[in-house]
Amino acid sequence: MSSFDVVSEVDSQEVRNAVDQANREIASRFDFKGSDARIDQTEWLLTLHADDEFKIGQVRDILHNKLTKRTVDLHCLDESPMEKSSLGRARQEIRIRHGIDTDLARKIVKIIKESKLKVQAAIQGEQVRVSAKSRDDLQMVMALLRKQKLNQALQYTNFRD
Repeated sequence: MSSFDVVSEVDSQEVRNAVDQANREIASRFDFKGSDARIDQTEWLLTLHADDEFKIGQVRDILHNKLTKRTVDLHCLDESPMEKSSLGRARQEIRIRHGIDTDLARKIVKIIKESKLKVQAAIQGEQVRVSAKSRDDLQMVMALLRKQKLNQALQYTNFRD
């Protein structure tokens, strides 16, 4: 029986490199001179700091540009609303989603079952294993999931024939 796993993985080293590059660009840009604009990273949480909402938007654009150049899918970002502090400064937290949560896994399994293909889908922790007798059925499942708007980056790994 053939199978593959549907996962959502983010390379933490690439995210760290993108944050470092973004901070370097922010430090060297003329429009950020004298401001305390920066991006702080703690594991899977990015915190954007700037003087006002407009500069937060610019910092976010720089970060998105650097992440895209490092092939990190922007669908993995979960952006919270911007917060203003009492001192007039602004900050925004961006959580990096990795792994498939149970709600999304159930949704993926439901999509696969509704397709009426001869495949089995099973949730295994933070991934979904899809198995079938035919390789063609598995490729049709991959194509089906690529067409869906799931708002999370999915990868297809561990393909076994």
